[in-house]
Formats: sequence, structure tokens, C-alpha cells
Amino acid sequence: MINTQYVKAPNLTVQVGDEVFAYRELGKREGIPVVFFVHLAGTLDNWDPSVIDGIAKSRWVITFDNLGVGLSSGKVPESIRQMAIDALTFVHAIGIEKMDVLSFSMGGMIAQELIEMEPHIVNKLILAGTGPRGGVGIENVTKLADRDTIRAILTLKDVKTYLFFTRTKNGKQKARELLLRLKKRQEERDKTINLKAYRTQLRAINKWGLSAPADLSKISVPTLIVNGDDDRMVPTINSYELNKRISGSQIIIYEDAGHGGIFQNHDDFVTKALEFLQ
Repeated sequence: MINTQYVKAPNLTVQVGDEVFAYRELGKREGIPVVFFVHLAGTLDNWDPSVIDGIAKSRWVITFDNLGVGLSSGKVPESIRQMAIDALTFVHAIGIEKMDVLSFSMGGMIAQELIEMEPHIVNKLILAGTGPRGGVGIENVTKLADRDTIRAILTLKDVKTYLFFTRTKNGKQKARELLLRLKKRQEERDKTINLKAYRTQLRAINKWGLSAPADLSKISVPTLIVNGDDDRMVPTINSYELNKRISGSQIIIYEDAGHGGIFQNHDDFVTKALEFLQ
């Protein structure tokens, strides 16, 4: 029986030298896998089951914890570049020679670094809620995240309510729905990121946002860029910039949606992502 339910996917590990990477797999293990690259502070349990399950109905799906996060061992790297090196180490360790990449937020930054280092390993690329190196406002992620964390504590809400969604009636409802979906898995949950690891990721994003722009014209694989029209974390203008600089790329911008537009519009996103990945 092929498992296409993320809440039931077992936690797996692969060891490389002294380090252990935690990951999950689902869908039929054939063809090119779709490897998911997670966001700031994200663990295996931060992926929307509706998105994962939707893709896994017709594709082999792999999610993983970056080093120093969740059930993976080690320390969080000080740079996005090193995170990309670690990601390559992981995919090579489980025998992947070609993959489609579905990346979100910080994961999209890692994916851009990875494809610069090893372009031939990526077949197709999805960049959601992210921007280019040196992009507009990326260096402000720390300030924004800190402010919204305080806001979340004071209002007894999950910080994703503010960081990922608009504050419209629709946005608030979609935030509640996502948070319920993220709690569906009851057994063998991942460990949440610790404060030190989280702050290290923030510093890496900040440095990346202040770095010299990359030459994105070198990205020659089919690329799909997705965001909401009101992304506060990685301003939506960055998605248009990616679209302009990556030749032949496609772009989807969801109305009344924020940073987490792919989760807010999960049904439509899954349909369009699968069409693109075919």
C-alpha cells in the first residue's frame, strides 16, 4: 500500500559521517522525487499536509530537516550557502541523482544556492514566498519576525497567523485552518527548533539579504514562482524580480494572500504545481 498521508509518514534517518539527517518519504518511489525545502524555523511538521498529500498522490515526495533542526543532528550553519551544501549532502546520501525542488521562504534561498553549485541535479524548480540574494527587504526578516513573535505572545496566537497570512477576514480564517492541519499528526512528531538555532537561521537570512545579487540568468531549468500579493516577510516585489531574472519562468500571485500563499490556496497550488512538474 502506497502511503499518501503525510501524518502517517514514518520518521527516517540517514547518517553521513558524524551527522544524521531526519526525513520523511511518501508517494510511489519511482521517477524523479519532489524534495521539499522548508522555511525559517521549519521542521518536518511545519509542512501543510494538504500540500504534501496533494503532491504525493501522483509523485514521490521527500521532506527533510536541515542540520541542527528538529530530529537532525549537528548545528545550524551560519550561512545559507552552507545550508545548501548540507542539503546536497543529504540528497546524495539517499541516492538522489535528479530531483524536482519545491521550496518555500528560506528554503527557496537555499534552493537558489544549491542550483548555483550543482545545477544538473535539479530538474524543475518551484520558488514560493522567497526572493533573490540581496532582495528587497530580506534583511528586515529578523525585525519583522521579532515584532510578530511578541505580538503572537501577547495575543496568545501562533506567530504564523501574522507572518504567513493577511489580516483580512479571509486571511484570518485561512490561518486558523492551516494551524489545525499542522496539528493533525499526533504520533512521532518532530522536535521544534530551539532558540539558538532559530537565531542562527535569522542571522544567515540577514547576511544573505545584504549580500551581492546572484546571476540568476544561469538558472536554466523550468521555474515556477509563487507568492501572495501581500507578503510582509519577503516582499512580493521579490517574486516579480525572480520572474524577471530567471529566463522563461512562470509566476502565480494569489490575491488577498501573504507569505503563506501556497498554504492559503493549497488546492489551487497543488493543481498548478503538479501541472508544472509533469
